[in-house]
Amino acid sequence: MRTQSSATTPTTIAVGTAAPAAATTPRASAGLVQAALGVTAFSLTFPGTAWALEGFGPWALVALRSVLAAVIAGVCLLALRIPVPARAHWAGLAVVAAGVVVGFPLLTTLALQTSTTAHAAVVVGLLPLTTALWSALRVGSRPSRTFWLAAFAGAAAVVAFTVQQSGGALTTADAYLFAALLVCAAGYTEGGRLAKVMPGWQVIGWALVFCLPLAVPAAAVALAYQPAELTAHSVAGLLWLAAGSQFLGLVVWYRGMAAIGIPKASQLQLAQPLLTLVWSVLLLGEHLTVAAPLTAAAVLVCIAVTQRARG
Repeated sequence: MRTQSSATTPTTIAVGTAAPAAATTPRASAGLVQAALGVTAFSLTFPGTAWALEGFGPWALVALRSVLAAVIAGVCLLALRIPVPARAHWAGLAVVAAGVVVGFPLLTTLALQTSTTAHAAVVVGLLPLTTALWSALRVGSRPSRTFWLAAFAGAAAVVAFTVQQSGGALTTADAYLFAALLVCAAGYTEGGRLAKVMPGWQVIGWALVFCLPLAVPAAAVALAYQPAELTAHSVAGLLWLAAGSQFLGLVVWYRGMAAIGIPKASQLQLAQPLLTLVWSVLLLGEHLTVAAPLTAAAVLVCIAVTQRARG
């Protein structure tokens, strides 16, 4: 079995790399569209989860979405004859799998049993900041004072929102969401490191495939204890989570970042929590409180400041 050399040319670029100078080229325009499609796919994750929970238990849902996404990723990797990553990268892929494939989907799914998608979207809007903090600890970078002030301001806004929404105390759902931020940030950070030595879509693809031996028996056991009730919503939600959120969304997102650069792509991602709020109203019929869009906008401003401070 061949292994992938660390000299493989990456399709993504490292954090902090300047955006391509020719911002008006056809490649840059296509990259902008691809990055926007990725953000749109991610913004539908929570509504898709809410739909899927109508017919699947949380454990069965997470296992099934992982199995289906791994099958899609495996077919793509086989069709393109992508070699297995070098053993030196397996530990990093395990962190990506634990954080992005298992941890974040499971914790947010458990949270959405009792939380609205709008509430979850605001809390998880802290993910870019959490990832930046985790990256600073992992890599040892030293962001500016402005960066840290904006990061903590965004965190304070979300904590205040969650406490206000829950009547003065954090709920179990909030605990799940904050834990999801930590594990996903770890997975994103390690994935960003691996994306320097292999194409980004292969990082998530191999992480999914490596989880398959555990996901299949987990799905069988979960379905035995949580039988599925197939409905149009639950099936559509499951298929979207597996194909759209967990794999294809990441493919176009990474390709978009490679074309336009992370600084510009990150500005598009600022719209993700606000898009999720829109979907929560249109697809789920949720009623937003005034605090939700205001807090999401405040977090957006804080993230924008951190991006400028880092750039």
